[in-house]
Amino acid sequence: MADSGVAQARPAEGGEAQREESEAEQADRRWNELMQEIRVAQTGVQILFGFLLSVAFTPAFGHLSHANRFIYITTVVLGATATGALIAPVPFHRIISGRSIKAQAVRWAARLIFLGLALLVATLTSALFLILRVATHDGFVPWLVGTVVAWYLACWVALPLWARHRYTTVPEKPAG
Repeated sequence: MADSGVAQARPAEGGEAQREESEAEQADRRWNELMQEIRVAQTGVQILFGFLLSVAFTPAFGHLSHANRFIYITTVVLGATATGALIAPVPFHRIISGRSIKAQAVRWAARLIFLGLALLVATLTSALFLILRVATHDGFVPWLVGTVVAWYLACWVALPLWARHRYTTVPEKPAG
């Protein structure tokens, strides 16, 4: 096979590149990576949720239509659930700390983060939909919001999946 000039790591079990580390070291490394990744999402969702909560106390809130109030309430609930899921790995770790189950905690934390990011997309979508409905009252709002959601999915899902497929090699099976 021709060399593409791209270094490719051979994945070990679970998709991780082979390293010289124990299971405990791998769990520690993966936990630290998760915590670094989640910091941005946690901060963003908390700021967004704070702004969402403050909307109900503005004078303009009283003028929202029934449909827009429903969208607002949906957005706040989505923001609350996203916040809960993205913060959950921290208390999860605190509660299980010292129990020698970090590898399992990493898997659960990764699931919670993935769920939190999905809820964050839903929150952002709902908030954008509400803001554009109130600001424009135009029929192009769903199309614009759909385009933004497609962008989120392209950046957050399609690109990483493409890169995973493109740059991950499967260990060759021995001939025989």
